[in-house]
Amino acid sequence: MTADARDALPDHLPALRAFAISLCGDVATADDLVQDTIIKAWTNIDKFQAGTNMRAWLFTILRNTFFSMKRKRKREVADPDGVHAAKLYERPAHDGRLAFSDFHRAFCALSPEHREVLILAGASGFSYEDVAQMTGVAVGTVKSRVNRARARLCELLDLRPGEDPISGADADTRAVLAASGTQAA
Repeated sequence: MTADARDALPDHLPALRAFAISLCGDVATADDLVQDTIIKAWTNIDKFQAGTNMRAWLFTILRNTFFSMKRKRKREVADPDGVHAAKLYERPAHDGRLAFSDFHRAFCALSPEHREVLILAGASGFSYEDVAQMTGVAVGTVKSRVNRARARLCELLDLRPGEDPISGADADTRAVLAASGTQAA
């Protein structure tokens, strides 16, 4: 019965650890490196040729693992404070879709006259006078419809009077609204 080569692995741990410490200069990293080496050796024991120098084979695995780790870390960016990770943050798209779905449902529940004045005076940015001329009604009627439409829309969206319907909007959305002259309901 031949002995399993895995049985000899523990005999080489002190030498592996000393070599790893000399490469890393850090005991904790060296211990991780030795552990990775043993795992790789264990899973690839079938590649070890019986009768050859196991210590040399293990040192080669450790050395290759160390240099692979160094190359990998060279491409990584240290971010202990999370500054770089914070720049990668993106608001979940589903929140916007849900909010838009709620808005669309509420908007469709408005009367056609209310939808019309909100589109023209709100979203399209036409003045009340322009809307009055387009729709053939008095300016006062347009103002009244816009006011009632906004109030009804806020009611349907469960917004309190004066509550900003875009309070959760990001800076980009607010900038677009400001540039277009659109005001919150």
